[in-house]
Amino acid sequence: MDEKKTNTDPRVVRTRQLIRDAFVELLQEMDIEKLSVNRIAERATINRVTFYLHYRDIPDMMEKMADDMIQEIEAILEKPSTASSDDEGDMDGTILLNLLEHIASHAAFYKVVLASKRTPVFTDRLLKLLKELITVIVDRRGSESNLSKAGIQKDIAIWYSSSALIGTIVAWLRHDMPYTPRYMAEQFSLLRRHPHRFDE
Repeated sequence: MDEKKTNTDPRVVRTRQLIRDAFVELLQEMDIEKLSVNRIAERATINRVTFYLHYRDIPDMMEKMADDMIQEIEAILEKPSTASSDDEGDMDGTILLNLLEHIASHAAFYKVVLASKRTPVFTDRLLKLLKELITVIVDRRGSESNLSKAGIQKDIAIWYSSSALIGTIVAWLRHDMPYTPRYMAEQFSLLRRHPHRFDE
């Protein structure tokens, strides 16, 4: 996939970026039901034929944009961590920080595709990725035995954690990111270590 992306013609990348930017701008102005290929093409300063060279229609465009989003996030998550392998909490915190910094640096896009209820394909795709990430973290830490001792099913714990994470990211975006990505990552880390505080 990365090789394919690297070999993509720069003009193709630029055109897709123009279409993506146009899509984000238009979604800030109108409901998705009112979007048309004509409107997107006009805003992107391309013609309809060019749009159809890249996408079959608007749903296909959103599916492919969601694929691109996941590829970008996977590349961010695969970045080597500076944390030592015996300090897994720091390593997990670094992964989360990288994710939040990526979202913050593309805030206009993520505010539209995650913080609105009009484009569930993006939220669904990100939720699936976060479930996979949290599964890896649980397995790496050997947390399954602790969950079992507490009478908690592993799959339920993963659903809960990934839903809480994406829900918090969406709320952060909807509130115009009042906290820095680093502060958010630190808060997630504290919540993970002290979940019982809500019950006190």
